[in-house]
Amino acid sequence: MFTVYALYSEKFDKIYIGFTSDLQKRLISHNELGTKGWTIKFRKSKLSFIYPSDTPHFQECLRLLNRR
Repeated sequence: MFTVYALYSEKFDKIYIGFTSDLQKRLISHNELGTKGWTIKFRKSKLSFIYPSDTPHFQECLRLLNRR
């Protein structure tokens, strides 16, 4: 199952939207393990929302994700 998710950094007032098949592993990567990429500048980010692939809004989230 895939998940669309959003991370929010209160310190920098930034939102990151991503897509993954393993949300727990991805959150650890964003907040602890990652060594490059946009989100390492904005650690510790909080999970703002998730939409699993079996929810009605999943296709809409994917469409919005592809527009950025």
